[in-house]
Amino acid sequence: MKLKNSFFFTLRENVKDEDSQSGNLLVRAGFVKKNSAGVYMMLPLGFKVKTKIENIIRAEMNAIDSQEVSMPSLIPEDVYIQSGRRANFGASMFSLKDRFDKNYVLGPTHEELFAAAASMKIRSYKDMPFSLYQFQTKFRDEPRPRYGLIRVREFTMKDSYSFDTDEVALDVAYKKMFNAYIKSFDKMGLDYKIVTADTGVMGGLLSEEFQAVTDIGEDILVLCDKCDYASNLEVANCVNSEICNTLELKEKQLVHTPMAKTIDEVCAFLNQDKNRFIKTIIYLVDGVAVACMVMGNREINETKLRKLYGANEVILADNETVERVTSAKVGFAGPIGIKCELVMDEEILNHNYFITGANQNDYHYVDVCKQDFKADKIADIRNIQEHDICPVCGGNIYFKHGIEIGNTFKLGTKYSKAMNLEYADSNNKLNDVWMGSYGIGSGRCMAAIVEQNNDDNGINWPFNVAPYTVCIVLISLKDEAQVNLANSLYNELKALNIDVVLDDRDERVGVKFKDMELIGVPYRITVGKKAVDSIVEFKARLDEKAIDINSDEIINHVINLLK
Repeated sequence: MKLKNSFFFTLRENVKDEDSQSGNLLVRAGFVKKNSAGVYMMLPLGFKVKTKIENIIRAEMNAIDSQEVSMPSLIPEDVYIQSGRRANFGASMFSLKDRFDKNYVLGPTHEELFAAAASMKIRSYKDMPFSLYQFQTKFRDEPRPRYGLIRVREFTMKDSYSFDTDEVALDVAYKKMFNAYIKSFDKMGLDYKIVTADTGVMGGLLSEEFQAVTDIGEDILVLCDKCDYASNLEVANCVNSEICNTLELKEKQLVHTPMAKTIDEVCAFLNQDKNRFIKTIIYLVDGVAVACMVMGNREINETKLRKLYGANEVILADNETVERVTSAKVGFAGPIGIKCELVMDEEILNHNYFITGANQNDYHYVDVCKQDFKADKIADIRNIQEHDICPVCGGNIYFKHGIEIGNTFKLGTKYSKAMNLEYADSNNKLNDVWMGSYGIGSGRCMAAIVEQNNDDNGINWPFNVAPYTVCIVLISLKDEAQVNLANSLYNELKALNIDVVLDDRDERVGVKFKDMELIGVPYRITVGKKAVDSIVEFKARLDEKAIDINSDEIINHVINLLK
């Protein structure tokens, strides 16, 4: 590519409405442009990087004999009603009607359609295993699109699906896809962790996420300093502390606590440690009030609570509900006399006497014991915290932030049952097909790479995904020796299938250098005054200084670096 007559632009100033480093740099460098909240144009440079990322993934998919297809984005709503997922997606699914008043949606994911496609082939056990994949646009009505390409409403996903006869065969397919993902992300140059995750609206037996480690990540990764334990915060199991044995017998006391509603206020008023406080939070679980108890220094894990009840929705209760079940204003909820189902975190079993709300305005109980109330359910419903005990080895837990760039699901028979996807075994008995689902967001990969690889001058693309591997900067368009040498090197690199861009614009050299650093080209060849002596200047993007190299040797120098 020669820049003089190409679509190429950069912005000198930071972009005001971008709230992430990657979003700011990708817009400034001319890779993308925001069209509306959570919707971006993919401009030539961005499309080139996205295509390189997708080709890396495509090569690994083809290597495991997965076959590429293309599914529609406009899908009859009945498809998701049949699988039972329409209610789960709720308002996050874009919906519309056609001229005949029939309901359609824009596909957020395609398990149902792939199951329907597979049913065209599968009749017996002899028709499996196989897997299919696609690169397709997905639509999700995010309430708060942010962080550039990380949380958007329209995005490209590589989703693939495997079809097998039983769980053992699914394990084989899953492992093949899992390894293909590892190879893909390694080739992109990403720093990532693989964590156990919640299956969410996908359902199934197992979910694992590939998380790019970066401070801007919305997900919290739970890691151990001694073993390879890795989990998403949503599903990290908690280890209970040692049992506190208190021989002293106490009786609960009702204490007047005027103007003290929060844990900090109550503990300050009573001159007690926060660890002695049990907080009771009221939730609506599929519309039904549930009171949840955890230690005062803990937070309730809504994902665990949802899974405990097999619910579709878990939200904090409104004030009216809280007052109805507690007979008090917000801030005084407690387990004694609560008028709804009560769930107690299992950690509380290991403590004897504590402080709780009294379900009376301006009152709390002190020295409450477990015999003073009855929990309907006892379960792990709290978030793990840093410095907690690792549930695997007893090591020390620490957190990192991550961007989810890929996920793998063992769906089992969830969708095959819903979509009537069956096969006849060797005894001619009908069985449900076992499915796996696997996704990678190419736009998220692009953003994650930029989040991990940038400096004050711009983007530092790993050369496998860089829009161009080499840039040739021509200093003077009026110097015949420089023009001839620049074009000669450009043609030689192109003939070797090396992605090269020639900056032949009529711009100051400083502008050209800054632009090439901003867009993140790994290697720069500058053709200047020494061209008459067959000398060019070479600089790697991350090197501090440039070096002079004979023009006859520069091509081999680049080739050796790329090896």
